[in-house]
Amino acid sequence: MNRAARILPLVPEVLLALAVLASLAATALFLRANGYLPQPFVFDTNDTFMDWFNTAYWAQNRGAYDVWGSIYPPLSFVFLDLFGLPGCYLQSPFYARDCDWLARATILGFYLLDVALLWLSFRRADPRTAPMRTIALGLGLPLLFTLERGNLILVGFACFVLAHGPLLRSKAGRALAAAATVNFKPYLVLPVLQLAVRRRWRALELAGIASVALYCATLAWVGSGTPLELADNTAKWIVYQGAQIWNEVNYATSYAPLLKIREAQVPLLTFVPSRTVELIELAVPLAIRATQIVALAGLAAAWVQPRAVAGPRIAALLLGAYLATQSPGGYTQTFLLFLVLLEPFRRPGPVLAVICAYLLCLVGDVPLAPILEISSRSWLGGRDVIPEFGLTWGHFLRPGLLLVIVWALACDTILLAARAHGRHRPNLWLAPA
Repeated sequence: MNRAARILPLVPEVLLALAVLASLAATALFLRANGYLPQPFVFDTNDTFMDWFNTAYWAQNRGAYDVWGSIYPPLSFVFLDLFGLPGCYLQSPFYARDCDWLARATILGFYLLDVALLWLSFRRADPRTAPMRTIALGLGLPLLFTLERGNLILVGFACFVLAHGPLLRSKAGRALAAAATVNFKPYLVLPVLQLAVRRRWRALELAGIASVALYCATLAWVGSGTPLELADNTAKWIVYQGAQIWNEVNYATSYAPLLKIREAQVPLLTFVPSRTVELIELAVPLAIRATQIVALAGLAAAWVQPRAVAGPRIAALLLGAYLATQSPGGYTQTFLLFLVLLEPFRRPGPVLAVICAYLLCLVGDVPLAPILEISSRSWLGGRDVIPEFGLTWGHFLRPGLLLVIVWALACDTILLAARAHGRHRPNLWLAPA
């Protein structure tokens, strides 16, 4: 094969990676000129890293579950207790952000570790596309948003890459990494269930035992965070989030928040025609339900022919269906996009999914209409700013791209399973040989 034939298939990914870099440069210039990050970054410009320090404050003080009402399992508080300076948490979380150099170093350290793990994983999966995919996800919006928030996804993502990527061979190591992901972010139990779809019962049992053991150990350490406390706080959190419609719409994985658009505390109907709102209310439930059905069809096909489809593909379908239905935050796309970018750039389904993944990594947004203008202090800019936020194209396009990813992977899974079924029909309950 000549050099041109080897390079030509890489051109689309090179161009997409360059687009991500260009969007990152534009965002950096915006920050330099205006002193704050543009949408979809959080419009509270003084809140940088505060997902970390608000939680760390309660890791160093009593009342995480009965006063603050945390929905995080105890592992988060154990970790933040170990990687924080107790003397910095005698006042407010904002004081701790400026005081606790160890926590700030840990945030940046785990970001760099995540990027390194991405490079190693993508290089093992396909050395030719590894540079472009590492650039896209490592410097793209989901992971940078997570970094700006200082969210514990930074820590959980490192475990996720080890649990579901190609780096670890040890079954025990994968089980421990999966247990950590579930104890950091409980919805990450969904990708672990790909073991059930593939009928890897022993591996699933090992991951389950490790998850429960880690939970019990951290529960004993913290002394609170029982299942009843977590369930009660989660119910209260759902009610609270229901009133934060603008925050949900700003950077969402699902169209579901748009269903609450009439209840918004900002006058969205001033900027969105009522017919558009009615169309959203009609189309969104249909799109979500159709995506759930096609994802289930893909999972059923993978169950019938588990050797026809790789584990990360099944994990992507499980997680993608959830993110299309609910929106636990735009940065949760980081997990899904990692799984998608392990796909080969061949066949229409994976190619379309990978292209959508690159597009979801583009940093910044294109405004449609301004809604909010709030005078505040920017921690990153170090000065007072007047940020302007409003409706953007991303509010409507990003959830759609995620739907396309689920459809593309599900349809390709069905096709692969149908081809494999024509050659071999396995026992539907025994683990594949």
